[in-house]
Order: sequence, then C-alpha cells, then structure tokens
Amino acid sequence: MYGLPPELLVFLASMFPIGELRTGIPLGIFLGMQPLWAFFWGEFGNILIVMLALKLLKPISSWLMAHSKFCNHIFLKIFHHTRNKHSTKIKKMGSFFLLALTAIPIPGTGGLTGALVAFIFDLAYWPSIGLIFIGNIIAGILVMFGAGGIMELIKLFIK
Repeated sequence: MYGLPPELLVFLASMFPIGELRTGIPLGIFLGMQPLWAFFWGEFGNILIVMLALKLLKPISSWLMAHSKFCNHIFLKIFHHTRNKHSTKIKKMGSFFLLALTAIPIPGTGGLTGALVAFIFDLAYWPSIGLIFIGNIIAGILVMFGAGGIMELIKLFIK
C-alpha cells in the first residue's frame, strides 16, 4: 500500500486516537503479516504515542492556560467538572480503572484515552504508563485473536 512496508503502516495506524490497536492489528493481518508481528508493531506504535501524549499534555495545557483566557476557562471547567464527578470512582477503583479502560477494545477506550485520564487526574507518569501498557497488551491480544478469527471466516466465504 503506497509503497510503505506493512510494519510501518501498522505502527502508524496504531498511533491514531480513534482506532489505535483496533485498526492497527487487523490492518497488519489484512496486509498479510503474521498476527504476532502485527501485534508487536501495533503495541510499539501505540505505547510510543501514549508516552509522548502523557509527557506533552501537561506542558501544552499549562502554556495554553497561561496565554489564553479562553483556554484557561475551558481547561479549568473540564478539570473541575471531571475531577468532581469521577474522583471517587478513580479513588475507589484505583489502578484497576486505568487498566480496565485500556484493556477493553471498544471505541472510546484505549491507550490515548488512558493517557488523557491519567493527565486529567494528575496520576504519576511511570505507573500510568505501566498500567496503560498492560491494558494495551490485553486489548491487543483480544484484537489479535478476534481479527485473526474474522480473517479466517472471511477466507472461508471468499473461496
């Protein structure tokens, strides 16, 4: 596809917020990669963008809040509302919440959503990365087996 190696396509597809591993791994399998290899490149692309996002969200939002009254108002409103509404759930569920949020491969969940939650609730960087990574491993395994099974079903009907 476009002369790019499938590994690079899976790596890049797994970095996009909407699809992440849910699109990267099936894309790799569709392009003929071994499921485990698609899993590896998808995980690598996703955790890299999660690490970058989690490192950059705070300085970018701080800069925007300092330089824009509008952004300051919006961010303070989002932080205040979200923290007030969900902080008891986060405290009650603890680390399991971040892990579960990233481990369930449905729209609206994933590594970048986990990074956003860790940022909003000001969770520590490395523990958050670890939990997101473990959650992504679980999600990636589910997607890998699901996509592999679906591809096998498609092959049955195409023949």
